[in-house]
Amino acid sequence: MERRVDIYMSKSVLIVVTSHDTIAGDQDKPTGVWLSEAAEPYIAFQGAGFKVDIASPKGGSVPIDPNSIENGNDDEKFTEVTKILQNTQRIRDIVYEGYDAIFFAGGHGAMFDFPGDPDIQNIIAYYKDDGRVISAVCHGPAAFADAKTKDGKYLVDGIKLTGFTNAEEEAMNLTEEMPFLLQSKLESNGAGFVVGTSMEENVVSSGKFVTGQNPASSQAVAEAVINKLN
Repeated sequence: MERRVDIYMSKSVLIVVTSHDTIAGDQDKPTGVWLSEAAEPYIAFQGAGFKVDIASPKGGSVPIDPNSIENGNDDEKFTEVTKILQNTQRIRDIVYEGYDAIFFAGGHGAMFDFPGDPDIQNIIAYYKDDGRVISAVCHGPAAFADAKTKDGKYLVDGIKLTGFTNAEEEAMNLTEEMPFLLQSKLESNGAGFVVGTSMEENVVSSGKFVTGQNPASSQAVAEAVINKLN
């Protein structure tokens, strides 16, 4: 009986990753999820005793940005998450009401399949209305682009947040390759976009929203979500 109570009381987080594998459909420019942006939060949430699941728009195996598994990011501590990314759940099949928080991992792929996804938009509108934690890092906030709540307002209107900045995108020489600039889009939707130092940790909390600017912010975003749920 005690074990059943513990399970019932534990928090749960749904991590959402991209299914998109190329930049602007160019096979010579592979992309996907930025591995550490899914793996570091997954490990942190599990370490806090939370139930963690990973889903993607298409389900199944998801692409990992090849640039994110260089420089030691594919070491043993990410092995479990890398395996999970080979068989993710499909967002459409998720019982999203059963999670206390949602976390959108980044990677340039998210810029192509997160915006306008009806299942993602339904979930985040429900979470905002229900006062649940909504979090994202780097390009993960692309999930918020043009998303609206039931009253027709933009999801991020009046929310302070951050994400991959225009300056960071320009430094990557990918400004022209993106369907839109994340910072500009969220600002046009009414968000108070907080710009930190390029490629350095920057985390912004605003109500039930927790966002991070870039890969360096992944761990700190996860810790902020944990604090909100405890």
